[in-house]
Amino acid sequence: MAGASLLALLDDIATLLDDVAAMTKAAAAKTSGVLGDDLAVNAEQVSGVRANRELPVVWAVAKGSFVNKLILVPSALAISALASWAVTALLMVGGAFLCFEAMEKLLHKAPLDEPEGEAGQTAPEETVEELERRKIRGAIRTDFILSAEIIVITLGTVAHATFSRQLGVLAAMAVLMTVGVYGVVAGIVKLDDVGLGLIARRGEGFGTRVAHRAGRLLLAFAPWMMKGLSVAGMVAMFLVGGGLLVHGIPVLHHAVEAASAPLGGFGWVVGIAGSAVVGLVTGAIVLAAVAGFSRLRRRA
Repeated sequence: MAGASLLALLDDIATLLDDVAAMTKAAAAKTSGVLGDDLAVNAEQVSGVRANRELPVVWAVAKGSFVNKLILVPSALAISALASWAVTALLMVGGAFLCFEAMEKLLHKAPLDEPEGEAGQTAPEETVEELERRKIRGAIRTDFILSAEIIVITLGTVAHATFSRQLGVLAAMAVLMTVGVYGVVAGIVKLDDVGLGLIARRGEGFGTRVAHRAGRLLLAFAPWMMKGLSVAGMVAMFLVGGGLLVHGIPVLHHAVEAASAPLGGFGWVVGIAGSAVVGLVTGAIVLAAVAGFSRLRRRA
């Protein structure tokens, strides 16, 4: 009897794990675009630090990302059960914040929370440690918003599943996307070190010559790729933030749908353009509002 009960329990666990794996695969497919944006944004966020501090910075952001998931997963489950209407509202607030940060980058403005000097004076230049801490804070803050979107999309794919399956899929996605994104980010930021290692290889054979050439190509390619990721990260923030607002505001959502319908299979172009325009406008409005509020607070 006890053996039969144990086998039944193991069978239930196996079924649960199989369902969680299948649902996680479906959720990963639906969130692949956001995961790509997450990768571009975070690779850009951790760029520009000292070479010997790149991996520690990535690790610090990854730890912050895990903390974000520990907050987001139970919060998403609770909000979905108690106040499902709040999910969209929170995502829209996050979308507006992403647009604000992207516009700040676009205009090359100094972060508003940096220390300032006396009236009419410029703020003292950041130290390397302060720059590193600011980048980590900014990356973790941005990760929170992007992770929230991924968690909510994942929750939507398992909305009709049992609580245990919802929890399993959300936990699996949280771990997989954090390890995957920051593993790739760590590889990207260390490309130059890989190139230097290949160039330092000793020997006179054909393999050594190939390694030296590959190393030189990596060293030439790495800076361009980081610049490209910087632009891609900023664009991704506009698109993700604008997309959240478009999907959350019925008027905008219907307008984009109506404009994309005549294009058939190319309607996605209108969707991207609509998200970009909404992201740019929202970023400009929020940045102007925050800058105006900051000036009023300094005068008070």
